[in-house]
Amino acid sequence: MIKKKVWHEQVDIINTLKLREQLESLPPFTRMFFRAIEPNTTSRTRIAYAYDLSVFFSYAVENIEAFRGRQIHEITLEMLDSVKLLDLENYMEHLKYYHCKDNNDWARVNQERGIMRKMSSLKSFYHYYYRKELIKTDPTALVVLPKIREKEIIRLDVDEVARLLDEVESGDKLSGRQKAFHERTKTRDLAILTLFLGTGIRVSELVGLDMDDVDFRNAGIHIHRKGGKEVIVYFGDEVEEALLLYEAERRLIQAQKGHENAFFLSLQKKRIGVRSIENLVKKYASTVTTLKNITPHKLRSTYGTSLYQETGDIYLVADVLGHSDINTTRKHYAAIEDQHRRMARNKVRLRESEKESGTAAMYEKKAIE
Repeated sequence: MIKKKVWHEQVDIINTLKLREQLESLPPFTRMFFRAIEPNTTSRTRIAYAYDLSVFFSYAVENIEAFRGRQIHEITLEMLDSVKLLDLENYMEHLKYYHCKDNNDWARVNQERGIMRKMSSLKSFYHYYYRKELIKTDPTALVVLPKIREKEIIRLDVDEVARLLDEVESGDKLSGRQKAFHERTKTRDLAILTLFLGTGIRVSELVGLDMDDVDFRNAGIHIHRKGGKEVIVYFGDEVEEALLLYEAERRLIQAQKGHENAFFLSLQKKRIGVRSIENLVKKYASTVTTLKNITPHKLRSTYGTSLYQETGDIYLVADVLGHSDINTTRKHYAAIEDQHRRMARNKVRLRESEKESGTAAMYEKKAIE
């Protein structure tokens, strides 16, 4: 049995405290909703829901008639029934550009995906109370959500992958300031980039790796997936070589208190963070391509593409990447599937062509002679 990961427990505790703080600024009845969704959501998801709802209620007390003049904590459950479809359509228009007064009056801009997420949160919120028969209407059921334009899947080509790893090793194209740190971090950085490209794990999964999660005997790593599932992901020889080199360095480093078991460390000898990983990937990727915005997730897409091209097994790709829905995988790699289908068009022959028939007849004649 795979052990429970202490780091992820700590993250959940931090997120739980952050969620409690957010709930203090929401109407009291919302706690019922958050208790209901807890078993099937991650702590990060619940924080996102709380933020989305705070945006709605902040808008409501200023723009929806029944809510005007109220403080957010004074809003009651019954008042949800006063919200009409037109109110929600105006709210969607508001979401395109607004100011967040609780955060130094920063401007917020949402494209279709951002609007979709906030409206989906509101839909789930309303649907819960409507299904429980605690409110009489659900105006969110009438809302037409924005059409999402499919994004092109960005990934590195084979030659770009090779050049990226070469650059991590050499650091030739880095700036003078970056080169000053390169000698101290290149073994770690190569292990990180190789692990992304050789396993397709998520950045949160990489950050959460502990020393005893890396099993060189069985060439696998224990990772904590979205939704709390823990699995073993296996790595190949190139990944193993990079990890072994880094592990030898890592065992000589005395980590800061509380970070002793972290596998990947920052220069401050603490568990490396998600933002640091994102900056690291961006730094090296910019030396290879200026046309592609490469992130850790794009490296994950690169691995998924390579695995699918090599195996043609969409179910294997979904399993290795940890997609709970096969349609998610199929949507991402639909272009490759179409390419495979095109390759199959001449694989099955129904009749011999005239050229093939003539060639066969010639060999048959020679055989008789």
